[in-house]
Amino acid sequence: MNLKIGDIQETALITLAIRASETNRPNARIKDFKAKEIIDSLGVDVSKYDPFMSHEGVVARTIMYKNELEKLIKQYPDALCINLGCGFDDKFVQVDNGKITWFDVDLPDILAVRRKIYKDRDRCVMKEGSAFESAWTKDLPQRSTTIVVMEGVLEYFTKEQVTTCLKMLCDSFEHGYLLAELHHPIMAKNTKHHDAVKYTNAQFQWGTKSGKEYLDLEPRLTMLSEQSYNVEMRKHSFRAKLFAFFLPFLNNRLAVYKW
Repeated sequence: MNLKIGDIQETALITLAIRASETNRPNARIKDFKAKEIIDSLGVDVSKYDPFMSHEGVVARTIMYKNELEKLIKQYPDALCINLGCGFDDKFVQVDNGKITWFDVDLPDILAVRRKIYKDRDRCVMKEGSAFESAWTKDLPQRSTTIVVMEGVLEYFTKEQVTTCLKMLCDSFEHGYLLAELHHPIMAKNTKHHDAVKYTNAQFQWGTKSGKEYLDLEPRLTMLSEQSYNVEMRKHSFRAKLFAFFLPFLNNRLAVYKW
């Protein structure tokens, strides 16, 4: 694997570093050996991307996304699944039931690097595409249900961009589910205080106090559930319990929608 630190977006380095370090732990809650391989190949110190609260948050969201995906895939075993803004995430291996069809979708420059790491597999293919334009959806296989995953993506979109994305998804797929990571409006003004993202050039954008605010942007959506990452984080450490008690609204959430 011939990778340099500049090949990988800094925000992607956060999740990769955390998943790699968690994989190294004796009682790892999640295991991502590909993330470990990527981080090891870079040969640089990425510890600044792995502070405690971000570490616990990424582990929690990985578990929660996996659980929600597994529930939906059990209900729709031959679903079309799309990881939109996939970066270097490999959710397919976590939830594959032997029947789903999966597409990892991202911008051309991201996929150019991703293809140095991953290969297309049976029922799991990389595809160039944007969250704001529908051209990439035109030649996808037809399924009765589509499941779209957007993890660590929407918090970097403006309100107008989120609206465009939601409309594109509802226009492109007759029936679907969206698993979306949401953040509080306070975070949009405080990127520089985030324990890991402050080391990057990324900037949080529009946030919501409730996932129901997405329904105002795209009335075809119905919100099925919304859970803070605190739900999972507080199971594992006292510090996370304190955070959940004193600042319950500040953590990101996983919201599930259907249309």
